[in-house]
Amino acid sequence: MRMKFKWCVGAALVASVSARAQTAAYPSQPVRIISDSAAGSTPDVSLRLLAEELGKTWGQQVVVVNQPGAGGAIAARAAAAAAPDGYTLFMPASSMFLQIKGTPGVADNLPLELPRDFEPIGFATLLPMFIGVSRANGAATLGELLDRARARPDDVAYATTGRGRFTHLTMEKLQQAANVRMRLVAYAGGPAAELSDVATGRVAAMIEGYSGVASAMRSGGVLRGLAVSTKARLPGFEDLPTIAETVPGFEANGWNVMVAPKGAPADIVDKIAADMNKALAGKELNAKYNALGAFTQPMTPGETAAFARSEQAAWRPILEKVSRENP
Repeated sequence: MRMKFKWCVGAALVASVSARAQTAAYPSQPVRIISDSAAGSTPDVSLRLLAEELGKTWGQQVVVVNQPGAGGAIAARAAAAAAPDGYTLFMPASSMFLQIKGTPGVADNLPLELPRDFEPIGFATLLPMFIGVSRANGAATLGELLDRARARPDDVAYATTGRGRFTHLTMEKLQQAANVRMRLVAYAGGPAAELSDVATGRVAAMIEGYSGVASAMRSGGVLRGLAVSTKARLPGFEDLPTIAETVPGFEANGWNVMVAPKGAPADIVDKIAADMNKALAGKELNAKYNALGAFTQPMTPGETAAFARSEQAAWRPILEKVSRENP
């Protein structure tokens, strides 16, 4: 019995040393990060900036794999099925945690919950939403756009990057707060697909993160920025009013978190979290994010899971309302 006990202790020590060695060597090969967002969208652009920094830190290629569609379910399934070894990660958009019942393709285990479905790693970026209209025939202010919607319920259309995405949910929240009714036009091809219809006036307005509309909203661009969804005006965007200046108390920001497949080793999760937060603290990366209207908010794995739960609770009334209206 004594010899067996010694063997067990020795085996445990060997396993512990092996695990530490594995963590120290991580990553020893390229890392994939799956995204449920279309290429060129705000979540995609912010993720690629972070992937570039992690690649520098790790000395390995960090590849972003875009798998949009089906309300995010395609990407979620691919990420959940990956080996839990730290070499496949997943950065879902906030809408993956705030799914609407009836969204086409949504799997039984959506919306996502942490740590039920994935291992939380860290919070990446806060992504304010920007509302824009065509300069050719759009409203001059958000108040004017809302007045048009009140006068013609369901006639004034707005574009988003898909039903059930955070852009859609933000506009649902705005309509409820402002007591208006607008018509959703959902696009699966990212901001570029929306822009052509909004620019020509076929659709009255669009809502998107800044990187998706930046060129169109710059001086001489086809879009006129009406408002941003943050509580206060953004640094660098001081001339752009907040939605709250027209609809008091309104605030809604998209966000991204990094997760790993369920069962990923805790030591590797902690290492990724530490390296990710170090990258997010860098002045150069923050400057790039701020120029895109995105802002970092580093968190531990535990804080990330708690944040996701708090957002789910805060958005539940909007989700329940939309689910009732779209059975």
